[in-house]
Amino acid sequence: MSSEVVTLAHGGGGSLMRELLVRQVFPVLGVVEAGEDAAWVGDGLLMTTDSFVVKPLFFPGGDIGKLAVYGTVNDLAMRGARPLALTVGLIVEEGLGLEVLEEVLASLAEAAEECEVPIIGGDTKVVEAGRGDGLYINTAGLGQAVAPHEDLPSLARAQPGDAVLVSGPMGEHGVAVLAAREQLGFAAEVMSDCAPLHEMALVLVGELGTDVHCLHDPTRGGLAAALNEIAQTSAVGLRVYEAALPRQEAVEVACELLGFDSLQVANEGKLVAVVAKRSAEDALALMRADARGSQSALVGEVMLEVAGRAEVLTGLGTRRVLEMPSGELLPRIC
Repeated sequence: MSSEVVTLAHGGGGSLMRELLVRQVFPVLGVVEAGEDAAWVGDGLLMTTDSFVVKPLFFPGGDIGKLAVYGTVNDLAMRGARPLALTVGLIVEEGLGLEVLEEVLASLAEAAEECEVPIIGGDTKVVEAGRGDGLYINTAGLGQAVAPHEDLPSLARAQPGDAVLVSGPMGEHGVAVLAAREQLGFAAEVMSDCAPLHEMALVLVGELGTDVHCLHDPTRGGLAAALNEIAQTSAVGLRVYEAALPRQEAVEVACELLGFDSLQVANEGKLVAVVAKRSAEDALALMRADARGSQSALVGEVMLEVAGRAEVLTGLGTRRVLEMPSGELLPRIC
């Protein structure tokens, strides 16, 4: 009998999580569109599911209720789907204050209204005290594709010569949650970027069509994990230019103090777009026209060199491998 066990590192969005899914989960379940943010159901529909275990439940810029709605809507949006309906499952720990639950649910309902997506059902379970970190939320989301299946953005569609864009600075969510959890007194408060991205994503797909090859939200594992997932799925290399990456100074200072690479820290309101080179400037303009993408930047390119991985060209002209995190830098992050 195997002595291997699941660890927190297997849930971190990095290489250990990918290995667990590829070796243990996908083959047994027969998952077809493995690794995609949402899966094609048929008849123009896509579906996604997610679970949220953030600690603490409330953090600067958001809470577990907003996170559950935005995270699910964003996963649909990354495949070019407009959200149609959500279900919400609550796993509540015995002893959670009803006032706290009411506040989370009010925030969840407000986020759903903002995204114009109805919550059509769900479930509630209660577990013993000490077994649930207060509250976990599971969601499922159904979306309507805005293009035929073969034309939708996919992690497998990146091509050599494509441009790589990001919608803003990396690492705000992870730093905000950690600071709230550990009561770290940074000189400048960092707010989570927790936000819905469906409007930006659907404008890109609607305006640029099949030139939008990949959309991906860099959540657990940050930009490093997102770029490596695209590189491995499409069998290409991705290079980003350090000088072109948008930065948030407070995040960079916090990461330097904590020994983190901001490119490996989680986000909940940013997207990565891989588009045909001819549409790169148009994509950048569309992203910047959205208030949530005002700091968007063209940061890199897709190539056949270093296929299967991502790298950074530093300000000194040297290259460094942008490694996918092996495990969980910050547990209970989303």
